[in-house]
Amino acid sequence: MPQKVTEGPLAERIARIGDQFAISGEFLYGEELCNGHINTTYRACYRTEDGAEDRYILQRINDYVFKDPVMVMKNVEKVTRHIRWKTMRRRKNTAGQPLTLYPARGGRNYIDLPEEGGMWRCYNNIEGTHTYDVVENTRQAYQAGFAFGSFQELISDMNPEDLKESIPDFHNTPRRFEALQRSAQADVAGRAANCEAELAMFRAWAPQYCRLTELQAAGQLPTRITHNDTKINNVMLDEDTDEAVCVIDLDTVMPGLSLYDFGDMVRTATCTAEEDEEDLSKVVMQLPFFESLAEGYLDAAHEFLTDGEIEQLAFAGWLITAEIGMRFLTDYLDGDKYFRTDKPEHNLIRARNQLALARSIESNIPRMERYIRRLMKSYKNKR
Repeated sequence: MPQKVTEGPLAERIARIGDQFAISGEFLYGEELCNGHINTTYRACYRTEDGAEDRYILQRINDYVFKDPVMVMKNVEKVTRHIRWKTMRRRKNTAGQPLTLYPARGGRNYIDLPEEGGMWRCYNNIEGTHTYDVVENTRQAYQAGFAFGSFQELISDMNPEDLKESIPDFHNTPRRFEALQRSAQADVAGRAANCEAELAMFRAWAPQYCRLTELQAAGQLPTRITHNDTKINNVMLDEDTDEAVCVIDLDTVMPGLSLYDFGDMVRTATCTAEEDEEDLSKVVMQLPFFESLAEGYLDAAHEFLTDGEIEQLAFAGWLITAEIGMRFLTDYLDGDKYFRTDKPEHNLIRARNQLALARSIESNIPRMERYIRRLMKSYKNKR
């Protein structure tokens, strides 16, 4: 649990940043939220004139990862605005509590504060919710799939050309493999000798990395606006019912493939071990969790997905797991510059973990594909 601070340097910093946004009331306390790999995030609580307490999320955009934070904010603004418009037209909020950006001094939804480390923004705090780092049961898996499927459905009528790539080639697996090869050859941190077995496994899988990019280039997979970071902890779930309330962390919303989103859900929602679990015997894909995840996702998304997308859903789970493993290993070789680390060889541990999970998913692909076909047949029979 994050520690609340009412005084001292951290509390003073949070209050200073909060003062830059359209927040009313008296600052009560702040707390740092440390469950993400990339951005610095605080939660600030204020007492209003009527005695109520309102909480807000203050977040600094990591400009090492996001080279153009203004572009990131423009993407986020367009998507959040479209979702609000869409839900208002439907007279219901299919995404629970939508994310809302609060304006900063000067009228924009962000502000550059060099003395506080860079660009900051302010969101509403989604009250009465919590997140999980790992899925604990099939109900949670279903809700995660439904949440991201609903998110994709809400923005399925947006033009991908209206958004820019906040991180070029973010889910381009062949490019990620090329980056891994370059980092292994350069070996700037002197670590390549520690991971020869892991490098060999990624090289053995190389012929499969281009399947989705080639299908996209051939026009068989449509480019859509996608979330691109569909970890289970990016879904806010109701504290009492565990029903999906809101999808968060929109920095990587940009043009991409729906399969990348589903693939990352498979990676994060079908294994009960955390992604830095060192006991690899625990890193196993749970088929019942996959079935619930796929059911939730397709309940929300089956009407707009193409047959070509549906055919690749199971493979996408394996591909994105391998890709994230490559990214962890690349960062390890580069000296841990991208992902936040908490212990020695943290990124190497993560890479080994993802390799184990990718092998487990690979062995289950035939059963995963059969289950998806059964789901799609059931939808057709209901028409």
